[in-house]
Amino acid sequence: MITLEDLKNFFEMALKPSPLVFKIGFAIVLLVPFILHLIFSATTQYTTLPSVLLIGPSGAGKTALLTLFERGPLLNPDGTSVGAADLKNPYRKPIVTSPVAQTHTSQVPTSVELAVGANEDGTPTSYKVDLDAAGATARKFLLIDTPGHPKLRGTTLQHLLNPSPSLTIIPTNAPNKKTSTDSHSDPYKSKLKAVIFLLDAAALADSDGDYLSQTASYLYDVLLSLQKRFHSRKNSRAPSSIPVLIAANKQDLFTAVPASLVKSRLEHELGRIRKTRQKGLLEASVTSEDEIRADDEEGWLGAVGSKEFKFEEMMEFDMEVEVMGGNVIGDGPGAERWWRWIGERI
Repeated sequence: MITLEDLKNFFEMALKPSPLVFKIGFAIVLLVPFILHLIFSATTQYTTLPSVLLIGPSGAGKTALLTLFERGPLLNPDGTSVGAADLKNPYRKPIVTSPVAQTHTSQVPTSVELAVGANEDGTPTSYKVDLDAAGATARKFLLIDTPGHPKLRGTTLQHLLNPSPSLTIIPTNAPNKKTSTDSHSDPYKSKLKAVIFLLDAAALADSDGDYLSQTASYLYDVLLSLQKRFHSRKNSRAPSSIPVLIAANKQDLFTAVPASLVKSRLEHELGRIRKTRQKGLLEASVTSEDEIRADDEEGWLGAVGSKEFKFEEMMEFDMEVEVMGGNVIGDGPGAERWWRWIGERI
């Protein structure tokens, strides 16, 4: 039977400084956090981040836009900061001390993990705001820059054809990397939430060049892939909607085409491409009229039978298409509207 004297002796021994007590306490301090880390890291599943796909022809400024959203405010070539009013914001990101990073033609997809906060009225915060300093609640997502060369577009279009909104990507800045020596080769899933098609509005002004036709041809394939994705559903439930933003970049240049004119020119060119492809299909040798009709509808962008193409036709396939102007560097509307468009759809 344990007596009061035994309890007294036990507490005196436990509270008395001794090498054994110090060793036990030191072992607990070191081992318990390590054991808890192993338990939680083995059982906790990583959250699948939503992703935004950045698509467009080569030289449109996709990598520069990704750099802008990742680093925050940049400098003009003359050394002045973009947006003097931003200096008054106590929560702004530090201005990058060099101009836009030297970019080159991308050969593999590149992604960065970004975060967008919310203002008191629910609108997305600016990409220039340091969310940690502002104490804002952030929603993380991946911005994926894809190669614009015609020979490297196949993988991008295959992603858009997938009825599932998830993408299997190998980003350069993956948030869920495994602890391995070659973490860049570890693919993971990401939910595709939106597509940004970036084009050079200044190059679009050259009526003698083929930039308009090549850009519209790529855009046609992108929209048609999303349209086929809508038709590829296996049940009555339609795939999740993927909105498309056509970003007319380089609006800081004098020769840049305004966003409204970019929209009308693209619609006219897409309509021409649609008629050309239909004509080529009808002239091809096909065994029956039913096959002609089926292939015609499959390759027809927008409402079947419409004479002039309009972006509003894509709403029939639960696809919202908008055209917005902006620029990465220089004086102009900037990239704020593009960022807010992303924040409203993440």
